[in-house]
Amino acid sequence: MNQPNFADYRLSEDIQRALGIMKYVAPTEVQQKVIPLALEHQDLVVKAQTGSGKTAAFGIPITEMIEWEENKPQVLILTPTRELAVQVREDMTNIGRFKRIKATAVYGKEPFSKQREDLKQKTHIVVGTPGRVMDHIERETLVLDQIKYLIIDEADEMLNRGFLADVEAIIQKLPTDRVTMVFSATFPNDIERLCKQHMNEPTRISIESAGVTASTIEHGLIEVRNEDKLSVLQNITVVENPDSCLIFCRTKEHVDTVYGELDKAGYSCERLHGGLEQEDRFAVMEGFKMGNFRYLVATDVAARGIDIDNVNLVINYDVPMEKESYVHRTGRTGRAGNKGKALTLATPYEGKFVRAIEAFIKFEIPTMDAPTEAQVARGKAAFEEKLSGRRVVRNNKTARINQDILKLHFSGGKKKKLRAIDFVGTIAKIPGVTVEDIGIITITDQMTYVDILNGKGSLVLQAMESTPIKGKKLKVSKAHK
Repeated sequence: MNQPNFADYRLSEDIQRALGIMKYVAPTEVQQKVIPLALEHQDLVVKAQTGSGKTAAFGIPITEMIEWEENKPQVLILTPTRELAVQVREDMTNIGRFKRIKATAVYGKEPFSKQREDLKQKTHIVVGTPGRVMDHIERETLVLDQIKYLIIDEADEMLNRGFLADVEAIIQKLPTDRVTMVFSATFPNDIERLCKQHMNEPTRISIESAGVTASTIEHGLIEVRNEDKLSVLQNITVVENPDSCLIFCRTKEHVDTVYGELDKAGYSCERLHGGLEQEDRFAVMEGFKMGNFRYLVATDVAARGIDIDNVNLVINYDVPMEKESYVHRTGRTGRAGNKGKALTLATPYEGKFVRAIEAFIKFEIPTMDAPTEAQVARGKAAFEEKLSGRRVVRNNKTARINQDILKLHFSGGKKKKLRAIDFVGTIAKIPGVTVEDIGIITITDQMTYVDILNGKGSLVLQAMESTPIKGKKLKVSKAHK
């Protein structure tokens, strides 16, 4: 049997081009099962773990089916966390980059007014947390009458965080003539009820091989005394010497302690927990993706929403008390077919949590000894050499897809009665530039941002310094972000 390929799905050239740049070659199991049915507008209930490729499973068909000309949102994606909303928005933008798909993320702890302005633009996809989405609906800043696709991502986590009532309230306000897809690692009774009430004869898909039971992840359990945890952790990092490592703690206090010790020992590291400002959390996640540091110490807030294909070691400094968290934490490694290792430090007190996890994942985590002094001594030189070097990120999808794109800033917008068509008409007349070289255009009251594709940015920038738009001379420069 031939290996499946994204070309089998007869996707448009724009989508195929983006997938090629992002090195999406063969679809994962969840993608093979979801994409053809989604393209046929079927309601889907999908059981799949984190790390199985489910965002692209719904993202590819959705960006394919969106009508670019429609100005109102056609897709609503609900996520349980702000981090995941930002991640999904980025993935949708990347997949739909050459089709000029505009995705907007809405979530709490960010100014409502900024999101309101974003939603005034032509917006194809809205990704958001339930509370903030409900706010926008109630204040009539999110228009729902053209929503054709509803995606509920990480539905079990919605339930854990008490968002289910909000989710149901949002569903009640959506057009009934829509496609609904629900993705979840587990399906408790409340989620099953939601699917039964609000979906139209959904097809059920279950991906058992992904996530924690993936053959790409090697699991290990090291029994330690509480007072030895920090030294054992450091010894593991020396012996394993990972390119990229996530260390999970149960509380933000533990994160701060572990981070402080590693930082003092000269590790290239950062921390992530709910006590940090949202802006700082996003900056840390972005820095980890870009390879600015090698070790990230985090609470479970980081277990969802970090999509990095080359984390090769996850260490559970604390055993998670929620058995599902073990799946989400360890699912950060062994992604996209890469090999990964997940090691858990367990004190005698934590034995009952370990047993609950093993019952849940249906296998016993193999016990192993802590690294010996001899092993640490042997690994020291290589560890210290790597510690002083920068982590190389080989698979940053966003960086690859953006490398030939330049975002330009123009000093005029709606107040000067400028429209997207005015920018397209002017820029496409520059010799050597066509309409296909013009990406997403965002027009606010005072300014406009235009993405120039295919490496033509410098050419357009130079030409537009002396070219008026609709008779108006605007200042043009590279946008900072």
